[in-house]
Amino acid sequence: MSSGRPLPPTYFMLGLVAMLAAHSLVPLARIVGSPWRYAGVLPIALGVLLNLWADGLFKRHGTEVKPFRDSSALVLEGPFRFTRNPMYLGGLLILAGAGLLLGSLTPWLVVLALTWLATAHFIVPEERDLERQFGVRYLEYKRRVRRWI
Repeated sequence: MSSGRPLPPTYFMLGLVAMLAAHSLVPLARIVGSPWRYAGVLPIALGVLLNLWADGLFKRHGTEVKPFRDSSALVLEGPFRFTRNPMYLGGLLILAGAGLLLGSLTPWLVVLALTWLATAHFIVPEERDLERQFGVRYLEYKRRVRRWI
């Protein structure tokens, strides 16, 4: 199955731009000050590593990374043991880290919006596709492993 809609990384990049704009134009309230806001580097690094790890596993198993295309394998190892969506989780960790670095409340509205967007427009339809493709095997995995963490 193919789709003409933008891929998730596009939304996450636009989210980063929106966070910077929101922080600059409407910073609402400073909720994290220095030096604590520099702790944002940790979730950013974790998010990048999580994405690279999951992407590498998809490639090693020879299955499709892009959403809305049929998968040839159900990857159940590595980060997929504790989250069904490590790449979306990685993207949200990067955004959360950016939110900490910026230190104001407004960027967190973007994090919440993109969590909803990723779930409603990508994850739920992908789960339906995986149920169709892998049947009971995916349903069993879905029962064992949580959507996010």
